[in-house]
Amino acid sequence: MINDLWYKNAVVYCLSVETFMDSNGDGVGDFQGLQRRLDYLAGLGITAIWLMPFQTSPGRDDGYDVSDYYNVDPRYGTLGDFVEFTHGAKQRGIRVLIDLVVNHTSDEHPWFKEARADKDSRYRDWYVWSKTKPENADEGMVFPGVQKSTWTRDKQSGEYYFHRFYDFQPDLNTANPLVQAEILKIMGFWIQLGVSGFRMDAVPFVIAEKGADVKKPREQFEMLRAFREFLQWRKGDSIILAEANVVPKENLEYFGDDGDRMQMMFNFHVNQALFYAMASADTRPLVKAMRDTGDLPKTGQWGVFLRNHDELDLGRLTESQRQTVFSAFGPEKDMQLYDRGIRRRLAPMLGGDVRRLKLAYSLMYSLPGTPVLRYGDEIGMGDDLTLPERNCARTPMQWSNEPQGGFTKGEKPVLPVISDGPYGYDHVNVAFQRRDSESMLNWTERMIRMRKEAPEIGWGEFAVIDCGDPGVLILRYEWRRNVLAIIHSFHDKPVEISFRIEDNEDASVLIDILDGHDSHIDQGGKHRMVLEPYGFRWYRSGGLDYLLKRSEV
Repeated sequence: MINDLWYKNAVVYCLSVETFMDSNGDGVGDFQGLQRRLDYLAGLGITAIWLMPFQTSPGRDDGYDVSDYYNVDPRYGTLGDFVEFTHGAKQRGIRVLIDLVVNHTSDEHPWFKEARADKDSRYRDWYVWSKTKPENADEGMVFPGVQKSTWTRDKQSGEYYFHRFYDFQPDLNTANPLVQAEILKIMGFWIQLGVSGFRMDAVPFVIAEKGADVKKPREQFEMLRAFREFLQWRKGDSIILAEANVVPKENLEYFGDDGDRMQMMFNFHVNQALFYAMASADTRPLVKAMRDTGDLPKTGQWGVFLRNHDELDLGRLTESQRQTVFSAFGPEKDMQLYDRGIRRRLAPMLGGDVRRLKLAYSLMYSLPGTPVLRYGDEIGMGDDLTLPERNCARTPMQWSNEPQGGFTKGEKPVLPVISDGPYGYDHVNVAFQRRDSESMLNWTERMIRMRKEAPEIGWGEFAVIDCGDPGVLILRYEWRRNVLAIIHSFHDKPVEISFRIEDNEDASVLIDILDGHDSHIDQGGKHRMVLEPYGFRWYRSGGLDYLLKRSEV
């Protein structure tokens, strides 16, 4: 079973093809360039790649407006280039997950063009229409402040069509059995070309009832089981990683009580509480979030992340908590987005403080679930707030101090490479950090190696150990007679802590597997230590012969 559920102990790397590496000089990254960087990714130690959309698209929403689900956008190459890439990844033991964007299409998709042109078209019912503008048309926008409505009148057909996102992204009528069958066909196509699963975009909207008469949409969870069954018949170990920012009481509906729906979900609840902990040095909401999301079926797994390609969504925090995070990490209005989030990368959010960066990433690797790392974060890339909306954090990868950061030989990259200030490619790039043994890049490689050697985090049960200080988080993991204790201090000053750890074996010694700060119990049976500002420790209980003690079941 441990080999079948590979995602339980994976490290996922998220990237956009168009911003990773350009091989032909046209300024847009492509699959040939990505294939040339597979050795870099293998050396980093990641075990899976999550690709953002690359199918044919007008590109008005970074590829999330798909106009052909069965092809590669010509800017990125061909289907042949994609297959060469997946083959190269497989050779290096790296699995490939791709974005599955089926809540909506582009308004330039042939399905929508035919649907708007002919009310008797077979594709008419593939979308959601209304003869009049619904009363709730100005509610439920995903992008408030940018998006004005969820219903737009189509001049060609004379009726209104529904779009949860931008008006150029009409929603598919996913309740239509023909649409569901097409979604399965899309998944089957890409599975055949070598992918190991999908990151499904906007899952709550995919499965929600849609229509002018729908006041409170009901989720059609049976749809998720159908997706899961199809995938596992086609490729037994393929998975779906769901984007579903829902409250904890709804989590099990997405995983299924018996673990028969989604295999993985991003843990937005913990993500938001984590940033509050970093802003306030108060871990109590984070502990509550972990406990609230801790009840999973055996096959279920959380995807744990810090930043992704969207804004940092703080909508689940209280108003006071949200303002605390805004004040700490996004105090200026141009750093905020959609009245709910922060649109910055992590390094500038933390003021470039390497201590806090390492604390944050150590947390990501050690929280319950599977870590998902974003491209460029392994070198501490910055952002460009002069770019609109989310594009500020989607700039090209910085490979070297050569022109355009080594991303392209062309003069005009798809987005400007960061060239000015402390995060410019002259200062922050892979080539420089590869040669520096103390760099963020080399530290990240060591952390990924250590995380892969700690399956207790992905497979085991966690418990929170109370040390009497809400600014210090101590997590204990146990799996097959092996025990980990991982400590993080959110304080900006040194603190002394003491705690007791229970173990199946001898807990009198904790071996530091990160930096060598071993700990022995005192006469009172407790471990006592001083943590430096933003300090953290990774301990194994008992000694380094833990593999000899690990049980088979």
